Amino acid sequence: MPAADPSLVWLAFGACAVLIGFGGVWLSRYGNVIAERTGLGGTWVGLVLLATVTSLPELITGISAVAVANAPDIAVGNALGACVFNLAIVSVLDWLHREESLFDRADIGHLLSASFGIMLTAFVAFNLLLAGGPGTWSVGHVGLYTPVIIGFYVLAMWIVFNYEKRDRAKFAGKLAGDDTQVTLAQAAKRYAGAAAVVLAAGSALPFVGQALAAAYGWNTSFVGTVFISLITSLPELVVTVSALRLGALDMAIANLLGSNLFDLLVIAIDDLFYLPGPILSHVSPVHAASALTAIVMTGAFIAGLVYRPRSRVFGTVGWASIFLLVAYVLNAFLLFLRGA
Repeated sequence: MPAADPSLVWLAFGACAVLIGFGGVWLSRYGNVIAERTGLGGTWVGLVLLATVTSLPELITGISAVAVANAPDIAVGNALGACVFNLAIVSVLDWLHREESLFDRADIGHLLSASFGIMLTAFVAFNLLLAGGPGTWSVGHVGLYTPVIIGFYVLAMWIVFNYEKRDRAKFAGKLAGDDTQVTLAQAAKRYAGAAAVVLAAGSALPFVGQALAAAYGWNTSFVGTVFISLITSLPELVVTVSALRLGALDMAIANLLGSNLFDLLVIAIDDLFYLPGPILSHVSPVHAASALTAIVMTGAFIAGLVYRPRSRVFGTVGWASIFLLVAYVLNAFLLFLRGA
């Protein structure tokens, strides 16, 4: 596509960031209120609803990228880039949690969702490396890995959310507690309005990403993984920090790990909407680097959680958090060097 004026592209990029940032936070806020008002807040259904709300921008942007913009690299890069970015947010939480090391305080139960994250990410990486070869099986335009991803996600969510149901129910109540005067009808209207904002901005984001890539000669894999995922992950960042401020450290971490599982599910949903064929066969294999980076970062998180280091580097963050930040930067730099 012809290169557009970079200043206009960045203006559009910033507008999408603001809209998705505010819209995503409102989705999370009023989604919690709806769950509480309808009595779903303490059930598995309500907890799954609240856990996936912050990842709606990734879902909407991914569907728009494959169904409208014909940009599968942006869709897959956005999903895997969000996984890497969410893990980098752990280091931000560690820095904000001034009382003690995040890894010394976090519940050991996070090993469960982290382990599921490694398994599902490895499965996606495996299929990325096999894409286009004799190992790629499909039914129509949908890869056979898609139903496996969906089934694995449902199983993982059933196990994880049942394991953490009690604490998550308490946390949902805390989030909704700031809106005790909001009625169900008001919450539903505001939720619908926020969803419309995220839908509009998320639908436009792939086109902005393509324009950004054309303006600077960047590859869409790099743009999707670094820039698009940064915007669509803003709700996770804001909601996670808000949870930490409420004193719900474990729920902040659980939100990030749960969002990673949902972001991998987004790849399967994108595959359903991508009609030319299995989506992983139509994207750059460099995305496997992001998947492998997410696996390594999750491994570092697990190591920190098991070892529970109490010391901090210069009194700021632990060594595991520094590793997570370095891995995120190196992954972005590798994608940039790979070119088109």
